Amino acid sequence: MATVKKNFPVLEMSCASCAMSVESMVRSIPGVEAASVNFASNLLNVEYDPRQVTPGRLQEAVRSIGYDLIIDEDHAAEEQQQAQQSHYRALRRDAVGAWIFALPLMVAGMVFMHDGWAAWLMLGLCVPVLWFGRIFFVNAWKQAHHRTANMDTLVALGSGASFVYSTYALFAMTDAQMHGDMDAVMSYMHDFYFESAAMILALITVGKMLEARSKGKTTDALKGLMKLAPKTAVVIRGEKEVQVSIEQVQKGDCFVVKPGENIPVDGEVIEGNSAVNESALTGESIPVDKAV
Repeated sequence: MATVKKNFPVLEMSCASCAMSVESMVRSIPGVEAASVNFASNLLNVEYDPRQVTPGRLQEAVRSIGYDLIIDEDHAAEEQQQAQQSHYRALRRDAVGAWIFALPLMVAGMVFMHDGWAAWLMLGLCVPVLWFGRIFFVNAWKQAHHRTANMDTLVALGSGASFVYSTYALFAMTDAQMHGDMDAVMSYMHDFYFESAAMILALITVGKMLEARSKGKTTDALKGLMKLAPKTAVVIRGEKEVQVSIEQVQKGDCFVVKPGENIPVDGEVIEGNSAVNESALTGESIPVDKAV
């Protein structure tokens, strides 16, 4: 039995490293001949032996490393679009919430940096920002659980370390105040990085939101181009014109393109002449003359 080539939308990828992880996992499945992940369109292109591999097996493997795969071919486009829109709305909500608390935190850190009470205020403002940026910590935990790492791991480590050390410095300063050790108090006052932790999460959340928005537009554009590709071709078999699916066209076949039709595959003109719209390839709006 011949191998099967299919495309499956992948969900919950956040960077190119995620795409590489999905690609490596799918390639490791016995029966998979080839696999590649397009991060821009969130699509897994896979070639596999249907006797050994099923779409459900592929989905199970992808889920095992913290991502998801849409295998319902009839509703794949709708499910992917809904997932992308839901992800964008969630990021937009988290970005707005993070900045509501990050801005006053930044002001408090610059204006009241030498006031002990301001440190407690900064702690109180930083906790909500961490909550709105929880997606980084959740994704980092998933990656650690599967012994991998991605961009979210770095963000979680940076902001988490800043928050944990600042919290330690705050309680250490309070303890020094209670014991009257003012030198230690002044020393710990320079060890607060609450605003750094908050700004890391707030800025990168905005970046992820903008990325999700642009990726959604890119995916729509790619789908629009894919819809332009014909699904069938008219080939000459035994001096007759036969309409076949695009997958059945082989090298050396002679096919017919009539006026107004799309060209199904690359080829060389051996008879006739016409004007061809190449705007999808070159951007040139004027049709180009083609002949033998």
